[in-house]
Amino acid sequence: MQPEPTKILAVDDVEENLTALEALLADEGVTLIKARSGMQALELLLVEDVALALLDVQMPGMDGFELAELMRGTERTRRVPIIFLTAVATDERRQFRGYESGAIDYLFKPVDPHILRHKVALFVELFQQRQELARERDSHAAALARIQAHGDNSPLAIVEIDAQRHVVAWSKGAERLFGWRAAEVAGFGASELKWLDDSQRGDFAGLMDEMIAGTVPRTNRLLRFHTAEGLTLDCECYCSALRDAAGRLFSISLQILDVTERKRAEATQKLLIGELNHRVKNTLASVQAIATQTLRHSSGPSDFAPTFIGRIHALASAHSLLSGETWQAARLGDLIEGQVTIGAIDGERFHWNGPEVDLRPEPALHLALVLHELVTNAHKYGALSAPAGRVELEWRLTNDQLVLDWRERGGPPVEPPSRRGFGTALIERSLRSDGGSAQPHYGAEGMGWTLTLPYASSPRLRKKARPAPREQGASASGSDGKAHLGGRRLLLIEDEPLVAFELAATLEDAGGHIVGQAATVADALALIDQAECDLVLLDGNLQGEGVEQVARVLADRAMPFLFVSGYGRDHLPEAFDAVPVIEKPFKVADLIDAIAKLTVSTTRR
Repeated sequence: MQPEPTKILAVDDVEENLTALEALLADEGVTLIKARSGMQALELLLVEDVALALLDVQMPGMDGFELAELMRGTERTRRVPIIFLTAVATDERRQFRGYESGAIDYLFKPVDPHILRHKVALFVELFQQRQELARERDSHAAALARIQAHGDNSPLAIVEIDAQRHVVAWSKGAERLFGWRAAEVAGFGASELKWLDDSQRGDFAGLMDEMIAGTVPRTNRLLRFHTAEGLTLDCECYCSALRDAAGRLFSISLQILDVTERKRAEATQKLLIGELNHRVKNTLASVQAIATQTLRHSSGPSDFAPTFIGRIHALASAHSLLSGETWQAARLGDLIEGQVTIGAIDGERFHWNGPEVDLRPEPALHLALVLHELVTNAHKYGALSAPAGRVELEWRLTNDQLVLDWRERGGPPVEPPSRRGFGTALIERSLRSDGGSAQPHYGAEGMGWTLTLPYASSPRLRKKARPAPREQGASASGSDGKAHLGGRRLLLIEDEPLVAFELAATLEDAGGHIVGQAATVADALALIDQAECDLVLLDGNLQGEGVEQVARVLADRAMPFLFVSGYGRDHLPEAFDAVPVIEKPFKVADLIDAIAKLTVSTTRR
């Protein structure tokens, strides 16, 4: 953008003199502002910025000296250079008055054109330089204001320390973070403030020594500070030393970011990862022990498979209960209902009663296995092996102890065994590891157990009602009572190879026909376009990718499907709450029944 032309004020009561000046200065790149009197000149000076004023001395009314004095008395025109133009010879007294009123020179008429042009050019150049300096000053001030505003609004606390380790700058961010105002800390030594944590003073002093000496021009350190209220903050400090061309230190800048919450989150994450690792390894070790001991005490594969799978289901059911309560506690009543829900025991032949009790995670897992072993033994050798047999379970809280009484009635008489099996050892050792005990009772009326566990919490008394029997739906059983899929065409979408292999083998053994398998969302969508099937088994997650898109395509095409997933209902796509869910590890009978119900109801529609 071109700068505005420089303006010169010419004041003379003779129009011809003003015209002559305008012609004389026409080639100098200036604009001449003309006034015929002192009053007119003052009016023009209220709205115009001029580089120079050329004043005639002799004018009617207000002469040049009076005009100059008025100009010097006003802040706006105080610094405007004045050259007097006069045709009257002046003595020293008049010249002194002119200089006293602010004139910088006298030129006598007729004016020498070269002298006037040179003097005008000089003052025009000075005026332009002043304007440029003013523009740069304003630009720098605006830039500094922006930097100051950004610093004040920044989440960083910016602190500046000089070579003598005194605080020379303390930003608004520092005031917000630490609570001290800039005026309260200015001039103090950084080590004098109750700002640094005592454990950090040595490190901070060493850092300042290195930066002042120039061995460390910039660095990033994690330091601990205190606020004016005494709170402790963990902070990341971005430190840099500012030096001049000769290498002398101007100051050290500390840009401080509060990372207290991040450090807490990292510590929590580390704790959670460690806890997860511990629980996963413990669970795997438990599965390993269950598999080894079940195999050792099994007569063959046909005996091993149902026993092992039942124990895994009991463990998985307890895990689901604990996960639903964010791994805080599990209710004893829910553990018992879990045995009924998975079909381990008939609710019509099992009665229980007791106060509401919350169990910690480890005892809950152990007690879930214990309950499963008791139910399994009752089916194999005890009351549930007889048509009229039944089981009663009551519990109470006595002297900070949870006492459970397991009583079997209507079954064959029992005697102490000649050798202890794995099931009995599992019951006793599981409770013993939690500081409890398990005492068996053998008699003609049936098997009984007294189980104890330490319990410190107070109960919330509420009697547990017996649950209603499970609804009996359409079955996939054949005439021989075994599950059979009768050649149903099944599409398997599962990303875990071993699980897919197990599912395929299980479904084919039950008479199903696998028409295709997919392990990714893209492969699943492509397979759905090609395959003709009666039902789709869909995992809840495929290699880290959600399956909502796959489920939506299946629903749009009216293709029946169910979820087979390690996720619970809460972690599956919300739009498909009506779709059945078989949770892993799955029970074969439940899976086959669910497939049969879906395909039968679809056929009827």
